Amino acid sequence: MTAEQENGNGTTEKVLRVGLLGFGTVGSSFAEVLAASGAQDVRITHIFNRDVERKRSHARARFVPADAVWTERVEDVLEAADVDVVVELMGGLDPIEGWLRSALNAGKHVVTANKQLIAYRGAALFELAASKGVQLLYGAAVAGGVPVIPGMSQGLSGDQITRISGIVNGTCNFILSSMEAGADYEEVLKTAQKLGYAEADPSADVDGFDARAKLCILARIALRAEINPEEVPAQSISQISAVDFAYAKELGCTVRQVSRAQIDGDRISARVGPMLVPKNSPIAWSHGTQNMVVTSGRFGGDVVFSGHGAGGHPTAVAVMSDVRAVAEDSHAVRLPAKKVEVSGGVIAPHYLRFVVADRPGIVAAIAGALAKFGVNIDSILQHRGFGGDRLPFVVTTEPCNSATLDKAIAEIGTMDFMLEPPLCLQILVVDDPDTD
Repeated sequence: MTAEQENGNGTTEKVLRVGLLGFGTVGSSFAEVLAASGAQDVRITHIFNRDVERKRSHARARFVPADAVWTERVEDVLEAADVDVVVELMGGLDPIEGWLRSALNAGKHVVTANKQLIAYRGAALFELAASKGVQLLYGAAVAGGVPVIPGMSQGLSGDQITRISGIVNGTCNFILSSMEAGADYEEVLKTAQKLGYAEADPSADVDGFDARAKLCILARIALRAEINPEEVPAQSISQISAVDFAYAKELGCTVRQVSRAQIDGDRISARVGPMLVPKNSPIAWSHGTQNMVVTSGRFGGDVVFSGHGAGGHPTAVAVMSDVRAVAEDSHAVRLPAKKVEVSGGVIAPHYLRFVVADRPGIVAAIAGALAKFGVNIDSILQHRGFGGDRLPFVVTTEPCNSATLDKAIAEIGTMDFMLEPPLCLQILVVDDPDTD
């Protein structure tokens, strides 16, 4: 399906012809990475984008071959005879899914960085690609330039992974690690938006929806479980404040947005949200836009993937790697995944932060509500210096079922001394090394 060109020594070599959907941050970075590679066997022939004339004046447009076709009609790419692989870097479900189905049906390979598409529609698209004898690669959909997807699907396919956990959203990691250093949430969110790490509407990042989609992709590969993203609880980081970092430090922890999924019998226990992470966990070491994923295998133990997970160049590296795999006719390992339900809770210790109008009997009332649902208190922390009209304090629990704890928290939240909804965070448990 590839074209052939003379390579200068009288012989010919195959050329993989690329149709690019999207010339934004990642698309233009891909053009630069491809040009810098000096590859003669991969060539951009078509670029689709809205307002194409403005894109042609982009500084990185100089990395695009002069004879490439720029178009505002996606059909010019999907139906082009001189496009072998469609590289989709626009994101979203519709109309992108229909476009990529058309490309696959036309016998074109597809490379995408679209985590929502792969999380929600990936199973059907993989079947379509297989039926057409073409590849659908998505190494850039999770953790940008960190090779976590090929690392899991190729390097760890011989193990039995039981748990995956880590940081897969660079925006939230930038915000929380900046808050750990003393920044205010609203202040650092604005900084993230100015730097291009966060969108004008940051909800997909801060409310956990982006990380949830990525977690489902990783669960399909590592745990071989097909799970519905809508069934995975996602908690926002927007309620985290400076006082939580102060209490976390006292507990030997920090706060990070953690994505975590593990095999729980015939189901999967999964959750995305801010958690207290012990300082001796590799996950606590991740700062800025760095991503980190830890896999726990039955035979291979823990494996850590770490690197820059946000930005045009790191993501473009992953896209380029997938394109190279297509050019070399290198096929990914495809392990079967079965549809699995997400369990309603996980057993873990928890951090509860309350803000109250102080009066006698508050601790007794909270302890009584927790005891009603079988939740035992581990410790109570209260820092000096806060007025009784708005007093924050923290309760940590012994390991308990998060679903049961949610019921107790709902009851506590209705008590008349509560000034804001209680904050409930899981405390990540760092397992002891296997000594077998």
